[in-house]
Amino acid sequence: MNRRGFARTLTAGIGFSSFSLRSTGGAGPAAGALTDVAGVKVGHFTDTRRPTGCTVVLVEAGATCGVDVRGGAPGTRETDLLDPVNTVQQVHAVVLSGGSAFGLDTATGVVRWLEERRIGFPAGPARVPIVPAAILFDLSVGDATIRPDAAAGYAAAKAAAAGPVAEGNVGAGAGATVGKLLGFDHAMKAGLGTASLTLAGGAVVAALAAVNAAGDIVDPSTGQIIAGARTAAGDAFEGTTKALLEGRGPAVGKADNTVLVVVATNVTLTKTEATKVAQMAHDGLARAVNPVHTPWDGDTVFALSTGSASVQGGVLVVGAAAAEVTARAILRGARLAQGLPGLPAAADLGRR
Repeated sequence: MNRRGFARTLTAGIGFSSFSLRSTGGAGPAAGALTDVAGVKVGHFTDTRRPTGCTVVLVEAGATCGVDVRGGAPGTRETDLLDPVNTVQQVHAVVLSGGSAFGLDTATGVVRWLEERRIGFPAGPARVPIVPAAILFDLSVGDATIRPDAAAGYAAAKAAAAGPVAEGNVGAGAGATVGKLLGFDHAMKAGLGTASLTLAGGAVVAALAAVNAAGDIVDPSTGQIIAGARTAAGDAFEGTTKALLEGRGPAVGKADNTVLVVVATNVTLTKTEATKVAQMAHDGLARAVNPVHTPWDGDTVFALSTGSASVQGGVLVVGAAAAEVTARAILRGARLAQGLPGLPAAADLGRR
């Protein structure tokens, strides 16, 4: 089916929905969630017309935040203020969105939702919500004129809850795909996943990932591709890196990718330490995505600290755990996705 026919199939049933419950599907037992970190809420808005959507991570009491951007084609908002040398110390939400640069408008809706509740940085007569955001490119799926907007961001913030988190074809993962470096006709559907670890003494480290990689998704424990560029027959994997090394890559890349991650912990971190955790969390991308950090990805990791817990080893241990839960969240984002017309998911190929 060509893209035009694919778009008609998707838009035949028009609807909108918000989610706040985890769906574990066929990926085994629940692996924990970003909301296992006290003070963190997650809400999704999913527009089923395309599909596309956005995901909001709320930290209404404020959280220290760092960021590390390694993809060559990022789309971000308010990330400069997260530099440790800059003044503002805490954020009130982080937004991940589909829709490419158009999707950055979702943060405006989250800012409005927070302002209505007088949540924000004290600035004279106002409280200014601090809401960094990052986007992924999902416009190749369905009707590209349908993008998440400020109303979508507001709805996701309103839906945010501290309980279980929906995974798969929801929020920022609704239109996510992987394995595109050999052409979109070889791609597969992926989505959004989350995972957490509890360390000694009650410290918690968790991650949430919207999986829209140019490369393949690989299970680090087996080295096996679970979702990625398919062969012409569609029932096996090419192995994107192998194909590139053999000279079978595209002559010109396209910036229609990006893995977005939010890591959170209840361990006390400074902005500098949170930035280091975000850097270390990128190792999780490198374990689960191959190739990663390409010129056509905007891979971005945010790291949040919400609490006053401590752990022996400090940033070293938190960063190591962040890489682990990031890889797990990416795998769940691939395994829990549901296929779309012309875009099978891992489950369709028996790769859960």
